[in-house]
Amino acid sequence: MQSIEKQIDKTIKAKQKGVLFFPEDFASHGSSEAVRKALDRLEEKKVLVRVAQGIYVRPKQNKLIGSVMPSAEEVAEAIAKRDKIRTVPSGAYALNALGLSNQIPMKVVLLTDGSPREIKVGKRTIKFKKTTPKNLLAKGKTSRLVIQALKELGNGKVSEQEEKKIIALLKKESFADLVHDIALAPVWIQKIMKKAL
Repeated sequence: MQSIEKQIDKTIKAKQKGVLFFPEDFASHGSSEAVRKALDRLEEKKVLVRVAQGIYVRPKQNKLIGSVMPSAEEVAEAIAKRDKIRTVPSGAYALNALGLSNQIPMKVVLLTDGSPREIKVGKRTIKFKKTTPKNLLAKGKTSRLVIQALKELGNGKVSEQEEKKIIALLKKESFADLVHDIALAPVWIQKIMKKAL
Protein backbone atom coordinates (compact mmCIF):
# COMPACT_ATOMS: atom_id res chain seq x y z
CA MET A 1 0.00 0.00 0.00
CA GLN A 2 1.47 3.36 -1.02
CA SER A 3 1.79 6.09 1.60
CA ILE A 4 -0.65 9.01 1.35
CA GLU A 5 2.26 11.25 0.37
CA LYS A 6 3.24 8.92 -2.52
CA GLN A 7 -0.38 8.68 -3.72
CA ILE A 8 -0.75 12.47 -3.70
CA ASP A 9 2.63 12.90 -5.40
CA LYS A 10 1.50 10.50 -8.16
CA THR A 11 -1.85 12.29 -8.60
CA ILE A 12 -0.11 15.68 -8.85
CA LYS A 13 2.48 14.49 -11.36
CA ALA A 14 -0.24 12.97 -13.55
CA LYS A 15 -1.68 16.48 -14.06
CA GLN A 16 -0.20 19.24 -16.23
CA LYS A 17 2.07 21.77 -14.56
CA GLY A 18 0.23 24.92 -13.58
CA VAL A 19 -2.90 23.10 -12.37
CA LEU A 20 -4.05 24.32 -8.97
CA PHE A 21 -4.72 21.83 -6.18
CA PHE A 22 -6.74 22.06 -2.97
CA PRO A 23 -6.40 19.66 -0.02
CA GLU A 24 -9.96 18.38 -0.68
CA ASP A 25 -8.82 17.16 -4.11
CA PHE A 26 -7.05 14.39 -2.21
CA ALA A 27 -9.84 13.51 0.24
CA SER A 28 -9.96 9.95 -1.15
CA HIS A 29 -6.32 9.40 -0.09
CA GLY A 30 -6.82 9.88 3.64
CA SER A 31 -8.05 12.10 6.48
CA SER A 32 -7.79 15.86 6.06
CA GLU A 33 -5.04 15.91 8.70
CA ALA A 34 -2.98 13.23 6.88
CA VAL A 35 -3.49 15.01 3.53
CA ARG A 36 -2.38 18.33 5.02
CA LYS A 37 0.78 16.76 6.45
CA ALA A 38 1.56 15.04 3.14
CA LEU A 39 1.11 18.35 1.26
CA ASP A 40 3.44 20.08 3.75
CA ARG A 41 6.09 17.40 3.13
CA LEU A 42 5.68 17.65 -0.66
CA GLU A 43 6.05 21.41 -0.34
CA GLU A 44 9.29 20.93 1.63
CA LYS A 45 10.54 18.59 -1.12
CA LYS A 46 9.72 21.31 -3.70
CA VAL A 47 7.23 19.05 -5.53
CA LEU A 48 4.58 21.69 -4.86
CA VAL A 49 4.46 25.38 -4.09
CA ARG A 50 1.85 26.88 -1.80
CA VAL A 51 0.16 29.73 -3.69
CA ALA A 52 -2.09 30.80 -0.81
CA GLN A 53 -3.61 29.23 2.30
CA GLY A 54 -4.79 25.74 1.22
CA ILE A 55 -3.96 26.27 -2.48
CA TYR A 56 -1.02 24.53 -4.15
CA VAL A 57 0.52 24.31 -7.62
CA ARG A 58 3.26 22.45 -9.44
CA PRO A 59 4.52 25.56 -11.26
CA LYS A 60 5.17 25.69 -14.97
CA GLN A 61 8.84 26.22 -15.80
CA ASN A 62 10.24 28.92 -18.05
CA LYS A 63 13.86 28.75 -19.29
CA LEU A 64 14.40 32.45 -18.66
CA ILE A 65 12.53 33.17 -15.45
CA GLY A 66 12.23 29.76 -13.78
CA SER A 67 8.98 28.95 -11.99
CA VAL A 68 5.86 30.62 -13.37
CA MET A 69 3.22 31.03 -10.69
CA PRO A 70 -0.51 31.21 -11.46
CA SER A 71 -2.00 34.69 -11.60
CA ALA A 72 -4.43 35.98 -8.98
CA GLU A 73 -7.13 35.67 -11.67
CA GLU A 74 -6.37 31.98 -12.22
CA VAL A 75 -6.48 31.35 -8.48
CA ALA A 76 -9.82 33.18 -8.20
CA GLU A 77 -11.23 31.08 -11.06
CA ALA A 78 -10.08 27.83 -9.44
CA ILE A 79 -11.68 28.82 -6.11
CA ALA A 80 -14.96 29.73 -7.81
CA LYS A 81 -14.98 26.37 -9.62
CA ARG A 82 -14.17 24.43 -6.45
CA ASP A 83 -16.81 26.20 -4.35
CA LYS A 84 -19.37 26.18 -7.19
CA ILE A 85 -19.94 29.91 -6.73
CA ARG A 86 -20.67 32.57 -9.31
CA THR A 87 -18.38 35.56 -9.54
CA VAL A 88 -18.31 38.81 -11.47
CA PRO A 89 -15.22 41.04 -11.63
CA SER A 90 -15.93 44.50 -10.28
CA GLY A 91 -14.30 47.87 -9.76
CA ALA A 92 -10.82 48.57 -11.11
CA TYR A 93 -10.47 44.88 -11.95
CA ALA A 94 -13.44 45.06 -14.37
CA LEU A 95 -11.98 48.21 -15.97
CA ASN A 96 -8.64 46.46 -16.47
CA ALA A 97 -10.26 43.27 -17.83
CA LEU A 98 -12.04 45.35 -20.50
CA GLY A 99 -8.88 47.26 -21.39
CA LEU A 100 -10.31 50.57 -20.13
CA SER A 101 -7.44 50.88 -17.68
CA ASN A 102 -3.86 49.60 -18.03
CA GLN A 103 -3.43 49.62 -14.28
CA ILE A 104 -3.22 46.10 -12.93
CA PRO A 105 -5.14 46.29 -9.67
CA MET A 106 -3.31 44.88 -6.65
CA LYS A 107 -6.71 43.86 -5.34
CA VAL A 108 -8.88 41.64 -7.54
CA VAL A 109 -12.45 42.28 -6.36
CA LEU A 110 -15.07 39.73 -7.34
CA LEU A 111 -18.74 39.98 -6.52
CA THR A 112 -20.00 36.56 -5.46
CA ASP A 113 -22.90 34.55 -4.09
CA GLY A 114 -20.35 32.58 -2.03
CA SER A 115 -18.91 33.48 1.35
CA PRO A 116 -17.00 36.76 1.53
CA ARG A 117 -13.26 36.40 2.12
CA GLU A 118 -9.83 37.69 1.16
CA ILE A 119 -6.96 35.59 -0.10
CA LYS A 120 -3.40 36.73 -0.55
CA VAL A 121 -1.63 35.55 -3.72
CA GLY A 122 1.92 36.84 -3.90
CA LYS A 123 1.73 40.65 -3.73
CA ARG A 124 -1.92 40.71 -4.82
CA THR A 125 -5.15 40.12 -2.96
CA ILE A 126 -8.33 38.43 -4.13
CA LYS A 127 -11.42 39.74 -2.43
CA PHE A 128 -14.69 37.83 -2.72
CA LYS A 129 -17.42 40.33 -1.93
CA LYS A 130 -20.96 39.13 -1.18
CA THR A 131 -23.52 40.65 -3.52
CA THR A 132 -27.20 40.43 -4.42
CA PRO A 133 -28.23 37.64 -6.84
CA LYS A 134 -29.27 40.30 -9.39
CA ASN A 135 -25.63 41.36 -9.85
CA LEU A 136 -24.75 37.80 -10.87
CA LEU A 137 -27.56 37.20 -13.37
CA ALA A 138 -25.80 38.70 -16.38
CA LYS A 139 -25.09 36.02 -19.00
CA GLY A 140 -22.66 37.73 -21.39
CA LYS A 141 -18.99 37.61 -20.48
CA THR A 142 -18.42 41.13 -21.82
CA SER A 143 -21.72 42.71 -20.83
CA ARG A 144 -21.39 41.67 -17.18
CA LEU A 145 -17.92 43.24 -17.10
CA VAL A 146 -19.26 46.38 -18.80
CA ILE A 147 -22.01 46.82 -16.17
CA GLN A 148 -19.46 46.60 -13.32
CA ALA A 149 -16.87 48.78 -15.10
CA LEU A 150 -19.45 51.52 -15.78
CA LYS A 151 -20.60 51.42 -12.14
CA GLU A 152 -16.95 51.96 -11.17
CA LEU A 153 -16.56 54.92 -13.56
CA GLY A 154 -19.82 56.45 -12.34
CA ASN A 155 -22.84 58.08 -13.96
CA GLY A 156 -21.83 61.01 -16.17
CA LYS A 157 -18.12 60.24 -15.82
CA VAL A 158 -17.72 58.02 -18.89
CA SER A 159 -15.60 59.67 -21.57
CA GLU A 160 -16.63 59.54 -25.23
CA GLN A 161 -13.58 57.38 -25.97
CA GLU A 162 -14.47 54.90 -23.19
CA GLU A 163 -18.05 54.74 -24.41
CA LYS A 164 -16.92 54.00 -27.99
CA LYS A 165 -14.64 51.22 -26.75
CA ILE A 166 -17.43 49.71 -24.63
CA ILE A 167 -19.92 49.78 -27.52
CA ALA A 168 -17.36 48.12 -29.82
CA LEU A 169 -16.78 45.36 -27.23
CA LEU A 170 -20.51 44.85 -26.69
CA LYS A 171 -21.12 44.43 -30.42
CA LYS A 172 -19.15 41.15 -30.20
CA GLU A 173 -21.45 39.86 -27.45
CA SER A 174 -24.21 37.39 -28.31
CA PHE A 175 -27.34 39.41 -29.16
CA ALA A 176 -29.59 37.35 -26.85
CA ASP A 177 -27.17 37.71 -23.91
CA LEU A 178 -26.82 41.43 -24.51
CA VAL A 179 -30.59 41.99 -24.56
CA HIS A 180 -30.93 39.88 -21.39
CA ASP A 181 -28.14 41.76 -19.58
CA ILE A 182 -29.26 45.29 -20.55
CA ALA A 183 -32.45 44.70 -18.54
CA LEU A 184 -30.34 44.05 -15.41
CA ALA A 185 -28.31 47.27 -15.62
CA PRO A 186 -29.16 50.62 -14.01
CA VAL A 187 -31.02 52.92 -16.43
CA TRP A 188 -28.03 55.18 -17.20
CA ILE A 189 -25.94 52.09 -18.08
CA GLN A 190 -28.80 50.68 -20.18
CA LYS A 191 -28.70 53.83 -22.35
CA ILE A 192 -25.02 53.24 -23.16
CA MET A 193 -25.42 49.50 -23.71
CA LYS A 194 -28.44 49.89 -26.02
CA LYS A 195 -26.20 51.76 -28.49
CA ALA A 196 -24.54 48.42 -29.24
CA LEU A 197 -27.76 46.77 -30.40
